Amino acid sequence: MASDDLVLLVMDQGGRAVKIASGPFIMGRATDCQLQLPLNGVSRQHAKIERNSAGVWTIADMGSKNGTFVNARMTDGAEALRDGDEVQLGNALLRVQLGTRPSAAAAHASESIATPATPGSPLEATVKGPLADSLVVVRGVEKLKDQWLGADAMPAGSGAAQAVSRLKDLVEIAKSLSTANSIEAIFDAVRDAVFRDLKGIERMALLIDRSGTGTLEMIQAADIALTGKAKLISDQNWISHSICRKVFDEKIAVKTGDAMSDSRFEGKVSIVIKGIRSAMAVPVWGETGVIGVLYSDARMTIRDWHQAAEDDLSFFSTLGNLVAYSVQRWLLQERLKQEEALRGRLQRYHSPAVVQQLMAEGAFSEGRLVPQDREISIMFADIVGFTSMSERMTPTQIATLLNAFFDEMLDEVFRVGGTLDKFIGDCIMAFFGAPEEQHNHAARAVAAAVGMLKRLRQMNEAKRLPEPITLRIAINTGRAVVGDVGSAQRVDYTVLGSTINAASRMESICPPGGLVISEATFNAIDNNGQFSELGEYKFKGIERPIKVYSLNLATLDLP
Repeated sequence: MASDDLVLLVMDQGGRAVKIASGPFIMGRATDCQLQLPLNGVSRQHAKIERNSAGVWTIADMGSKNGTFVNARMTDGAEALRDGDEVQLGNALLRVQLGTRPSAAAAHASESIATPATPGSPLEATVKGPLADSLVVVRGVEKLKDQWLGADAMPAGSGAAQAVSRLKDLVEIAKSLSTANSIEAIFDAVRDAVFRDLKGIERMALLIDRSGTGTLEMIQAADIALTGKAKLISDQNWISHSICRKVFDEKIAVKTGDAMSDSRFEGKVSIVIKGIRSAMAVPVWGETGVIGVLYSDARMTIRDWHQAAEDDLSFFSTLGNLVAYSVQRWLLQERLKQEEALRGRLQRYHSPAVVQQLMAEGAFSEGRLVPQDREISIMFADIVGFTSMSERMTPTQIATLLNAFFDEMLDEVFRVGGTLDKFIGDCIMAFFGAPEEQHNHAARAVAAAVGMLKRLRQMNEAKRLPEPITLRIAINTGRAVVGDVGSAQRVDYTVLGSTINAASRMESICPPGGLVISEATFNAIDNNGQFSELGEYKFKGIERPIKVYSLNLATLDLP
């Protein structure tokens, strides 16, 4: 290099060397600058370098917003540059090289920029695209774990004291996490360690794949930037989901000193809009794989970033490993609570055997049975004369009667695999053929109805009710929509459609103590002399007349 040339080592671009043979040489964000620095804190035309009449290279600020610094001191006018000087323009760090000195600084910079994960590691990262043009440290989490927990992990001198302090913190955090019984307690333990031991970190968040589908959900986040004290925040617009997605999918730990210049996130509009600079993210790795991401960011300078890039990343990654087991335990507890609530809800509608089958098959989407078009048989069973009966009884007596009646009748519905839709006052609405498919759902519905009539006769004869009860039962077969329907506050498993409306209307023509079925139901069962044709009926709201069949009550005496 000629003695009158100046070389700038652009540290935020992998130690790239830019040779200046003559001036003025303008640096800034604008595309027409001789050196474009598209970084936060850099003005469009930030500073210029030129050689004065005495042959001395100088640098001068061009009215930038954040000023120009030489060796951490703000310039005032044209300042002479010397070999080895460090120039700071916003978040861009430049190193001056004059004369023929070897570019050792560039070599050092490139050595510390990016190291891929150890090949063959089970946690190996697949890093795509060049890394030499960005200020990024990438590590496989297995390597980082070894770095912190291995026998040769402790550096000499002052670094050893920091390592010992951090290891003590990890022990204390592990103790706290082992007893944490909520996600809030888990996050608090990690948050305190991050803000205490990782200087410069201003915000952090825990994102978890709560559903197990690969969708990351922010569980907790905290900010220390404004007040100097950690406070929980609900805003998640500051988080780079591009970085989190990369960490989660490729199972790598990343610390970037300039996400906007990182080629791996090129084209990610969110990173530019959010002004993301220094960010650090590590996978939260459970027993079966990555279950989340621990994410943090800071508005650091490049100089700050260089000072502890690798150690901070390895410590942060170790925290991620510690958190994983507690998060996994919390997810399991949450899943068990949800399953318990779901099982309790299902048992309101289905027999225990059906509930067990549904739980085993996992036939749910976000905890709901998805509505489906199915062929079913629907039953309405109503107490005859209940209105006049209720006028003669106290509310307590009515409740006692209905509870005893419903218990006995539901046993017959559940015995043949039927599903309770709802109680409508004194009426039982039940269906057959869903949620599990039953090719003989019509026969099951008829068997349940006959069983109800027989059991009610026994209850009346044994005087197990305050006064005798008579039933009307109607059954229809056809297509219906079956599934969970409702709002976020309340969901009911129910059936909808014209098949249900017809069955409800048919009940009005049923003789007391009897059972009527539609032609569709009659055609789906083996009659064996149980039913006789009652006639064709036209019902309100139903266009075509329905042929109805009635149960021969004498058959109730058969075994």
